Amino acid sequence: MKSMPSFSLEGKVALVTGASSGLGAHFAELLAAAGARVVAAARRADALDTLVGRIRDAGGEARSAQLDVTDAASVRACLDAVCAWGAPQVLVNNAGVTVTRPLLEQTVEDFEQVVDTNLKGCWLVATEAARRMVQAGSGGAIVNVASILGERVAGGVAPYAISKAGVIQATKAMALELARHRIRVNALLPGYIVTDLNREFLRSEAGEKLRARIPSRRFGELRDLDGPLLLLASDAGSAMSGACVAVDGAHLVSSL
Repeated sequence: MKSMPSFSLEGKVALVTGASSGLGAHFAELLAAAGARVVAAARRADALDTLVGRIRDAGGEARSAQLDVTDAASVRACLDAVCAWGAPQVLVNNAGVTVTRPLLEQTVEDFEQVVDTNLKGCWLVATEAARRMVQAGSGGAIVNVASILGERVAGGVAPYAISKAGVIQATKAMALELARHRIRVNALLPGYIVTDLNREFLRSEAGEKLRARIPSRRFGELRDLDGPLLLLASDAGSAMSGACVAVDGAHLVSSL
């Protein structure tokens, strides 16, 4: 029988940004379960301590690092902390925010907050991590967490959609230039995924109307992202770079 591709991350050092809650916390636990030594990074130190404790209690290896992805000095300090454990081989670039407000009510501050975190932050962390990967000669995998709203739009979240479209194009630009260094760069495009932050909305009447527009007629669960993320982060996806993988129940290909 042919051997199956390995999704293991055994012994690899992985950095997950925006790890204090939601998708980021889930990704950190997933990578640790796959064998990675995880550095969970975010601004909220208390939430990171809780996450690291859960990972260690489950038998994984994890550390925390404070990180403001919009600040270049903070990004460099975080990568210094990662490299004290070992050169990063996996980066999950997950940190992100949104401001929900009609376009004509959005302020310059709203726009800057969202774009600085989602797009500038993605670029700062990815390029600094890539420098460390190149210095170590280890290659690596970068997974930028974008969104289906980078390819379609919705009302009230213009800066978010704009920023995520930028993340998709940044992923392709990074993949092109970093391939020679054996660094793969791909994007994960979640659809509507149920988290603690949006659970009540998705259960509301407005949420039900949204669900009816998804061809699969269901919202995603965090576990639905596990296989796609591990594919992009592990050697199982060794020939993938510049890909944008949607996990959305066929929402992107619908006309609704």
